[in-house]
Amino acid sequence: MSMEGSPRLGSKGLIKKHEFVRIIIQCLYSIGYGKSASCLELESGIAYQFDEFQMLESKILSGNWNGCVDILNAIKDLTEETRATALFLVFKQSFLEYLKCGNDKLALEILRKEVSALQVGRDKVHNLAHSILFSKDIEQFKTDNNEVCELRKKLLQELENLLPPPITLPRRRLEHLVETAVLTQIDSCMYHNFSDAVSLYADHLCGRDQIPTETVQILTEHKNEVWFVQFSHNGEYLASSSSDCTAIIWKVLEDGRLILEHTLRSHVNPVSFVAWSPDDSKLLTCGNSEVLKLWDVETDGENLISIFSDKEIRILNVGTNAERVISEDHSITSLSISGDSEFFIVNLNSQEIHMWDVAGKLEQPLKYMGHRQSKYVIRSCFGGVNSTFIASGSENSQVYIWNRRNSRPIEVLCGHSMTVNCVSWNLRRPQMLASASDDHTIRIWGSSLYKKTQT
Repeated sequence: MSMEGSPRLGSKGLIKKHEFVRIIIQCLYSIGYGKSASCLELESGIAYQFDEFQMLESKILSGNWNGCVDILNAIKDLTEETRATALFLVFKQSFLEYLKCGNDKLALEILRKEVSALQVGRDKVHNLAHSILFSKDIEQFKTDNNEVCELRKKLLQELENLLPPPITLPRRRLEHLVETAVLTQIDSCMYHNFSDAVSLYADHLCGRDQIPTETVQILTEHKNEVWFVQFSHNGEYLASSSSDCTAIIWKVLEDGRLILEHTLRSHVNPVSFVAWSPDDSKLLTCGNSEVLKLWDVETDGENLISIFSDKEIRILNVGTNAERVISEDHSITSLSISGDSEFFIVNLNSQEIHMWDVAGKLEQPLKYMGHRQSKYVIRSCFGGVNSTFIASGSENSQVYIWNRRNSRPIEVLCGHSMTVNCVSWNLRRPQMLASASDDHTIRIWGSSLYKKTQT
């Protein structure tokens, strides 16, 4: 198959026409349109498989192992490692088939002379001998002719995955290229906030209506400053706590509205914190200066992440007891973990939010700024599909939203009249955000599209 002087496609002339057609043919075969693929091969004069691989396929399916070896040795531009691995796979299959025919002498000769001469490592040769000679499956292989055919097809697939382009193509190449392009567009979209497939008919770009930017409900049942809010893991409830010494559980209705479900009045001091149990069946409430004390601790199942001093974060692997300590230069007021448990954020009284990775790959944190925090405890959270966004309260009565890839906020939400102490993003409703403020209210934020449907 000649590739010299191939016409170019695209406005930049970066796409070789014969390669483009070839991966289209591969795609048609892979999604079940074999007749269309054959027609395209005939019309374009471009074959899906190189001549060498077609000949290799013929030799494998017919059991002509010497022919296979000759073809593999004749292919140019193969690294010695790749060639040796390909030959090893062929010799392995021929060894199996000689054993099946009862020709143990020839099988052992293949093992001793041909396989041993390859640069594939002695362990691999020994493992081959051991796994075949002592395998429980060898008796079935000796009596099952269908097994031979299936193993030859498997060998062909292994070689197709092993041999480099242009001899073979990576599997589902066109789908991979399109998906990569789509993911690149999604990554550059500051407002992307849904997990469904995106259309290929136009370049992908979301509007701000994909994230919560509009006040859709104001909850006013608390009689004093609201210090904390948190949605349940299943997204069906919201818990809030206040300096009025109560905690409230709100029910999230199907239409997105919230109604008061329970008011908890057992505390005699302001309630500073609430936390849902993993199954959402219980709610922990913490009152100021009362017997119960709650550490600011979160766990992702493998690691325990805690703020154990004013400026330090401790990450403890509960399986290995390995410990890592991260030091900040300013006081930490809150900690939140992403939905995939790979990242966490901390609010600092230096008017910055820092994001670290749990695995410890980042030498420096990613920083987010723009909000106001110097005197009070302000809490932030991850939110949206794949925890793409970060939201935080602020001392200037506003709510700030960042895309994790951008240090500056993409939205600043106005509505509260005093400090916003805490925010919580609904895990099951990526377009629902709650904020708690010293103005005695909780605001529920939603998409502008949701607000239009309610008016």
